[in-house]
Amino acid sequence: MNRIVTRWAESGREFDMEEIDQIRQTVEWLPGLSRTELAATLCEHLGWFTMAGTPKLTACGRLLERLERDGLVKLPRLQSQSPRPGSKRRAARKLPEIQAPSLSARLADVAPVSLEPVTATALVRQWNAAVERYHQLGYRSAFGYRLRYFIRCDSLYLGCVLLSGAAKAIAVRDRWIGWQRHERMANLSLVLNNSRFLIFPEVRIPHLASHVLGQLARRVQDDWQQHWGFRPLLLETFVDPRQYRGTCYRAAGWELLGETSGRGLARPGQA
Repeated sequence: MNRIVTRWAESGREFDMEEIDQIRQTVEWLPGLSRTELAATLCEHLGWFTMAGTPKLTACGRLLERLERDGLVKLPRLQSQSPRPGSKRRAARKLPEIQAPSLSARLADVAPVSLEPVTATALVRQWNAAVERYHQLGYRSAFGYRLRYFIRCDSLYLGCVLLSGAAKAIAVRDRWIGWQRHERMANLSLVLNNSRFLIFPEVRIPHLASHVLGQLARRVQDDWQQHWGFRPLLLETFVDPRQYRGTCYRAAGWELLGETSGRGLARPGQA
């Protein structure tokens, strides 16, 4: 028996049949537009924008592809992209490795320790390489909203931090916030996930981790506003209790909400 779908959800927004009919009519009325142009037009018609005010083109493209698979729209063929005149294919390059220091000291002796946002291409490659080499989860390309930091002391790099989009559904978090499903879908971008936190293995400075996490909480709203145009309200992270106790997070004022039971970011048994 075939399932009848009356609502579609994509990237924090639900669409009912009336809106789907609007999308279908727009696609039929504008057959000369490319998929990207269709997505931009629909975002404008539907008022579908990010918190920073930019159209949600990628999410709209995914929705259109789903509607095409369901037989509700017929999209234009994908356009092949020809290389620009004079452009050359870039050869794959090995990521440059950063020099992780060997350092044992008291926090007071190495202060000030700071968080340095990583935006320059060369520094991004170094950050990626360091996380790939030293973090147990390695490096995976970050998509969507994200912000990398180096932990610095003078000219030394002591570690790396990554903030990215929050897990879509976490029962213990959602109960703690007290929001309903439609509220979560509308406001999830205001929650950030500390998806990587790394102190280099030969850096032994007591209380460094909690000191950095405290800095992160104090500055993240201003940094996010500068880079993405809006201010987040909540930080989350996951700790595998079989390996870690989350001591540095507790010391920095983070609250333990419970264990996860889902998949993806929220793998079962994460605290």
